[in-house]
Amino acid sequence: MVSKLNTEEEMAKFAIVPAQTRRKGIGIRAWLVVLESGQSHLEELGKHSVMRRTGLPARDLRVLDPVLSYPSTILGRERAIVINLEHIKAIITAKEVLMVNSNNPLIVQFVEDLQHRVMPKPAMESHDKEIEDAADANWGSPSVHGFNGSVTNSRKRPSQRVNVSFEVLNVDVKEDSPKTSEDERVAAGPKVLPFEFRALEACLESACRCLESETQTLEQEAYPALDELTSNISTLNLERVRQIKSRLVAISGRVQKVRDELEHLLDDDNDMAEMFLTEKLVRPSLDQSSIKEELCNDELEEDDERTEESKSESNSEIFSGFKPNIEELEMLLEAYFVQVDGILQKLSDMSEYVGDTEDFINIMLDDKQNQLLQMGVMLSTANMIINAGIVVVGLFGMNITISLFDGGPSTKFLETTLGTLGSCVALYLIAFVWGKKKKLLGS
Repeated sequence: MVSKLNTEEEMAKFAIVPAQTRRKGIGIRAWLVVLESGQSHLEELGKHSVMRRTGLPARDLRVLDPVLSYPSTILGRERAIVINLEHIKAIITAKEVLMVNSNNPLIVQFVEDLQHRVMPKPAMESHDKEIEDAADANWGSPSVHGFNGSVTNSRKRPSQRVNVSFEVLNVDVKEDSPKTSEDERVAAGPKVLPFEFRALEACLESACRCLESETQTLEQEAYPALDELTSNISTLNLERVRQIKSRLVAISGRVQKVRDELEHLLDDDNDMAEMFLTEKLVRPSLDQSSIKEELCNDELEEDDERTEESKSESNSEIFSGFKPNIEELEMLLEAYFVQVDGILQKLSDMSEYVGDTEDFINIMLDDKQNQLLQMGVMLSTANMIINAGIVVVGLFGMNITISLFDGGPSTKFLETTLGTLGSCVALYLIAFVWGKKKKLLGS
């Protein structure tokens, strides 16, 4: 009996395992990963894997859910940047870009632009080759060989040859003003933006291009439709303008959200500082190495405990005092802020044109309504005068004895009829002139 119970418990355990396996695969989806080298590939990643890989909380990943509708957002975090702009839903790290895989043509075009932008430039490779050739020429000169006879191998690495020639030609400069990393970057040529900023620029450019394209398409449809509506007010034209106005309101809202997000980033230096992912990785390592050198010199004079305390204090100062130069990022964001603001201005002008067209149409309709009211007044006046003539005719049709009905010339009937009609016309003209004088009837 006991063995039977044990067997049933084991079977129950094995029956639960497939359910757990299925539950684990619920959050897994295909992510397109674009590396720093420009290469891309697909990876099957779950939500928790992405959280561990990027250091993002779950609430930030919900922004990228294609099922949910979130406004345009750019979030800077410790190890990643979350981008939700129009069709772009991506996570940018210091080494790669992760996007939910999609067959949207806009996404395909964006991935191609992103690969082209982050791919190493051939010009940089040719520039490095020219530096190596110049170093080879300096190493092969007789003056260098004569100065340092211990170095006789002319096929050493280019870095060694450059160092030797620098020591030969610029000994005093090296002793007086050591070359910093910033000076080396300036001497090497124009500074290249970090990977995360190049990816961010590609996202902003793609979003602005999409909004600009939709705005131009709407302009090409809106202005002719509005002009046609002013000349021909019909149900079909009114329906076209109604659809155009709905699209205009939707696009204006999207552009406004992108503009507000860029403006929020430009107003907050801390949010921009959070986006320096590469510098966060590089600067602590450089500072740590310099700190270790200083601490090694101090270890000869201080105890181990005091060294530990100073090391922890210096580390805390480094991480708390992380203030990168945000000028480059600010210039990048300002450029696209101006572009988005220009798109919003176009939409605002189009919205004003729609409003002016609506006002013009309302004025036209009011004028038509006034004309109809005037016609109604004139017809009512004519009807009243005709009714007065009918009353006169009715009075003469009564069977009464008056001198007019006595025998006499036949001209009395004509005189009576013409007199009645003339009186009606005269009364109508009097009413019309009175309405003109009182400005109750238009011209």
